[in-house]
Amino acid sequence: MARDDDDRRAFETARQMTGGSMLTRNAERYPDKAAFVEEGREIPYGQLDERIHQVARSLADLGVGHGDRVALLMGNAMPTVEVYFGCFRIGAIGVPVNLRFVAAEVAYVLANSGSKVLVVDETFAETAAAAAAQVPELERIVVVGSTEAAGPGALSWDEVTGSASRSPFGAVVDEGDPATIMYTSGTTGRPKGAVLTHKNLSMAALSALIEQKISKSDEVWYLNLPLFHISGLSAIFPYMTIGGTCVIAQLGAFDARKALDDLERYQVTAACFVGPQWQDILALPDVGSRRYALRRVIWGTSQAIVPLIEAIHDTFTEAEIFNCFGQTEMSPTTCMLHAEFFEQKKGSVGKPLINVEARIVDDDMDDVKQGEVGEIVYRGPTVMKEYWEMPEATEEAFAGGWFHSGDLCRQDEEGFIYVVDRKKDMIISGGENIYSAEVEAAIVRHEKVRDVAVIGVGHHRWGETPRAVVVPADFADPPTEEELLAHCQEQMASYKKPTSFIVLEGDLPRNAMGKVTKARLRELYGGPVEA
Repeated sequence: MARDDDDRRAFETARQMTGGSMLTRNAERYPDKAAFVEEGREIPYGQLDERIHQVARSLADLGVGHGDRVALLMGNAMPTVEVYFGCFRIGAIGVPVNLRFVAAEVAYVLANSGSKVLVVDETFAETAAAAAAQVPELERIVVVGSTEAAGPGALSWDEVTGSASRSPFGAVVDEGDPATIMYTSGTTGRPKGAVLTHKNLSMAALSALIEQKISKSDEVWYLNLPLFHISGLSAIFPYMTIGGTCVIAQLGAFDARKALDDLERYQVTAACFVGPQWQDILALPDVGSRRYALRRVIWGTSQAIVPLIEAIHDTFTEAEIFNCFGQTEMSPTTCMLHAEFFEQKKGSVGKPLINVEARIVDDDMDDVKQGEVGEIVYRGPTVMKEYWEMPEATEEAFAGGWFHSGDLCRQDEEGFIYVVDRKKDMIISGGENIYSAEVEAAIVRHEKVRDVAVIGVGHHRWGETPRAVVVPADFADPPTEEELLAHCQEQMASYKKPTSFIVLEGDLPRNAMGKVTKARLRELYGGPVEA
């Protein structure tokens, strides 16, 4: 009878599309093929699958069961992968924590998620200890490295996992079960935990496989995006689904030289970098003389800066360029601009993916006319399940039976979508709507401007007015306010042009995914225009 139960459990597990079952299938098909490469060390699928069984048993020994939450305060490394997939195998829920969070923010995530265990890199052990002191419900801290800074009671990852059996862990996990809770950046109010299921992640992977024509097991993905972010985690799934390889790039200060060396050394076939990273890579003198295997390069996290995309296209001539757009709650990609449309649809984020249904609507949920601006809303199997422990926010997000993105967009006559602004960033000046992204796109065309962000500030007459925060192309020769104003007068209607400019001596503040943190800009430069 016990054997029958084991067989039934194995069958139920195998019929699901989950992170754990995907790994097992590839371990059977490609036992000796590299699943991950970390600093030159290859981890084959067969070895990884056995290790994940071991990690799952270790977490279970700590009291982690189906539905329990395990928080991760970790960088890009194999232990991070092991924690995620150990949770997937148990049916537990991985809760990644942004490495930039201070102790109070970490404590909020731990408390809100109800995490039972926190696994942390040694580098962040002191922050973890300070956060855990505020969350008595947290039962264990496990440290990858020395436990000293984590305080009494902390356990070593090597000791916790080292003695457990590698025999198959037989939990049944349903594809509708939560796989991870991803906390949004919290640019307004407290971060919200987007609950993403195994099905969300597998369907997002399927979309990527189809849209980008990823089909061969010789694919090599460069894992440069942070694993604590949905873009980092979800990006490994398409490549693991087909038995490809993921090369782990460590987080920290971005080293364009090392990234370029890695692309050549590992014959990477696909990579995604955020805007400033692409700029640093393209500035290297030998970028055009290397031997690459790149089949596709991806621009993500924001609207494409056309001159930069053109430079990528001219440098990596054999690779297709994809501009991806989306958000955490959508697992994450919603729209993609394919390389074949790059020239004729510059500035567009493309069309919705195969598993994403989209509309552009007004405040009454009526479709706006073609070319008009409205909020883009979504349906489909990649939409999150809910916001964790936030029923009111969930209800608001799903009003009218569609997920409300908060992004303002327009659609052209051929169905291509253009992002105009975030709804919360739209500036209303004298009754006129001004979209900061539109103003930014115009200003960045100035030859002396490397980067720009536009925020709304108070104005004694108009109520609100745009202010541009500018990063010079050359800090030794920054643009003057007169030059910028003259440029804006040529590029846009008078009511749209900024009434003040801030020229920085450094870069714009950005989050881990390269998005400009406008909340921080408002703190620094959001004072009203003087009368």
